[in-house]
Amino acid sequence: MATYPEYMVAPIRQDLTDAGFEQLMTPEAVDSALGAQSGTVLLAVNSVCGCAAAKARPALKLAVSSSDKKPAKLVTVFAGMETAAVAQARQHMLPYPPSSPSIALFKDGELVHVIERHHIEGNDLMRIVDNLQGAFEEHC
Repeated sequence: MATYPEYMVAPIRQDLTDAGFEQLMTPEAVDSALGAQSGTVLLAVNSVCGCAAAKARPALKLAVSSSDKKPAKLVTVFAGMETAAVAQARQHMLPYPPSSPSIALFKDGELVHVIERHHIEGNDLMRIVDNLQGAFEEHC
């Protein structure tokens, strides 16, 4: 069950899909994207909150667009909307607790890097970009 009306979240979803992120709507789609496979996948847990708008989404877009090394696949789930898909994404992110927004990098189906909400809301935009790009350099 969705927490927000779709007309309200549609432009927020589009912010990341326009940047090349695939919106995952079901637990099966999440498992397919994040499950054991070769390559790197960047997962964004999107949100309607201010720190997602001011920091998480801009940092994601800037890090991906300005990096030579970057994940092979970009995916996103939307907290408060497709609850089953979000819950499944969070299972893949264990042992980290649920956090919205948050960002996770997977390599060959293994979680290798996480940026939680408290790393986003209390940080400068460029520090988040640098954090992501450092993870891309190390794992992609």
